[in-house]
Amino acid sequence: MDLAIWPLAQQPWADVLDAVRHADDTGWQGAYVADHFMGDGSVFGAEDGPTHEATAAVAALGAATRNVRVGTLVLSATYRRAAVVANWASTVDHVTGGRLVLGLGAGWQANEHEQYGIPLPPPAERIRLLDETCAAIRGLLTQERTTFTGEHVVLHDARCEPKPVQRPLPLLIGAKGDRILRVVARHADIWNLWAMPDTLTTRRAELERHCERIGRDPATIRQSVQAMVLVTDDAREARAFEERMAPRAAVAGPVERFAELVQEWAAVGVDEV
Repeated sequence: MDLAIWPLAQQPWADVLDAVRHADDTGWQGAYVADHFMGDGSVFGAEDGPTHEATAAVAALGAATRNVRVGTLVLSATYRRAAVVANWASTVDHVTGGRLVLGLGAGWQANEHEQYGIPLPPPAERIRLLDETCAAIRGLLTQERTTFTGEHVVLHDARCEPKPVQRPLPLLIGAKGDRILRVVARHADIWNLWAMPDTLTTRRAELERHCERIGRDPATIRQSVQAMVLVTDDAREARAFEERMAPRAAVAGPVERFAELVQEWAAVGVDEV
């Protein structure tokens, strides 16, 4: 089981850096940064709190560490242009000596789209945009020149050099709903979602159905889950934390409770928490 840390980007930069360096020095496998420009009033902090930008933060963390994989959880296709992301990803993969995980998603947070004048299309259109973004990025990172004509993404004999150190550079897709799992089946090396062990089985079965339709072995997709974690011996504090985070996956309690949960995730096929 791989363990990764996911520090809140609204913390002071020194705290984020200290946490990730600690993970780097003590055997953790990864460090991720969420792609948001402001909080959502709940999990990702207060709307008016300062928020570090994800691509700059990941590049900086990659340069400041030696061992952990660094990645985005996840870049939003609604405001991250495919060709720009591909060039950024290849550069950071070189900066880190081949330790980048490129996480992509369909986007969802309404307040940042509204404040910045960025369209937030209906879910079906966002899923099509993500599908095209993944295909275009894969082409740019693996082919000498890429031509792609989609509804949202268009490339004309496009170059992206240098190619990343990793061949292929791992593509993580954050997804849960049935329609977006088709994108996971087509493009993902890693599938990430909010999920407790008892809710993961039905989602995996749906992904396996999508993989079967296109002839892909679902075992070629690594399983990653995320959860909010609070280590505490105070039962009342633990209960309040889990209630506040609902319906997102969350666990609170003594460190032994988290260790037990990691074993439960492993038993249902999870590769990374």
